[in-house]
Amino acid sequence: MNNFPLIGLGIASKGTSGNILDVFYPCISFKNGGDQISLMYEKWNALMSQNVAEIKDVALLNLQDKNLNTIIGNLDKNKTLILCRILDNHPIESIEEAYLKLHLISYKHFLPNSLNLDNLFDCLLNLAWTNQGPMELDGIEEKILAAKINNQQLEIKSIDKFPCLTDYIIPPEVRIADTSRVRLGAYLSEGTTVMHEGFINFNAGTLGPAMIEGRISAGVVVGKNSDLGGGSSTMGTLSGGNNVKISIGENCLLGANSGLGIPLGDNCIIEAGLYVTGGSKITTYNSNNKPEAVVKASELAGQDNLLFIRNSQNGSIEARINPKSIALNKILHKN
Repeated sequence: MNNFPLIGLGIASKGTSGNILDVFYPCISFKNGGDQISLMYEKWNALMSQNVAEIKDVALLNLQDKNLNTIIGNLDKNKTLILCRILDNHPIESIEEAYLKLHLISYKHFLPNSLNLDNLFDCLLNLAWTNQGPMELDGIEEKILAAKINNQQLEIKSIDKFPCLTDYIIPPEVRIADTSRVRLGAYLSEGTTVMHEGFINFNAGTLGPAMIEGRISAGVVVGKNSDLGGGSSTMGTLSGGNNVKISIGENCLLGANSGLGIPLGDNCIIEAGLYVTGGSKITTYNSNNKPEAVVKASELAGQDNLLFIRNSQNGSIEARINPKSIALNKILHKN
């Protein structure tokens, strides 16, 4: 993991209004980093009087990679070369910084929940994400009409503040069956498989090999060798008043169509169709499989080796000692 200060070299898209729509950061230089790009930090820093600077001449960047020099030096007229500097973990101040922080998470330089993302939604623009890049919504109908008249393809993939991850970054050694379901700002570790119904929001992701067939909401992290079954969901913190950061430990299983509203420890299972919220009343069982007490699920947050099931006779939710160990199919996750 890296730290501040840092400078991102970005390629920004501009709309017809002149506003910056998005920024792609192919290079990030860390002051205390040891890689080739990080050696450029002091030179890039000297070019900046503010935290965002437009660069007119690519030669000023002193890039050692000739291919990168050539590519960046031939920008489209609607593209702008910028440097964005972040000195500390303060709230987001610009769209350039917003995109840089999302890149930092998806490049896995920072873990989810470690960056200050305050003001993120205020800085990002709601855009039409198309096969021709991001477009402002003002005037989009005219562009659709022009495309139809000229027999051109204009596909609007989404209308959102966030683009999909793979329009910017291809995480190594992962599989994503439907790339539209993983947002920029997602953190995908090697060995992760995201199936068609899986979804990973920004500032969330996997900390090791994992099978994702359910939803990972913003702020949620999943430990290695865990499996989110089809249609399962994790409770987020963006709306609804929930302020508890949900996490899933290692070697866990969320059954199909189950749900989670508490942090889960290691080696835990939630049976298919069961949604465990913080206020759910749970009957706990001891190692002798005898009932002990009735508690709120929030009191079991983070505990290991629990099997959450619903009693099919009386409908009560039970937490028993989990005798099983979850193991992912290594062949499926050798990506």
